[in-house]
Amino acid sequence: MGWVDLKYPYKIETLSEEEGGGFLITYPDLPGCISDGDTIEEAIAMGEDARRAWIETRLEQGLEVPMPFSGANYSR
Repeated sequence: MGWVDLKYPYKIETLSEEEGGGFLITYPDLPGCISDGDTIEEAIAMGEDARRAWIETRLEQGLEVPMPFSGANYSR
């Protein structure tokens, strides 16, 4: 199992119409790792892509990748 296979907790917030609508997904353990989608399912799928890219970029740059902290919701 590699870094990209670890399960990280995420938060999903509803975006207002002024913010463009849809849903925002963030990974508290991965600073700056965010994405969004029109539906919760799409936000989660887009978030998974963002999470993988975030981790891969950190590893390519030789930077530390934090271990996931236990939370209620997990990435798939």
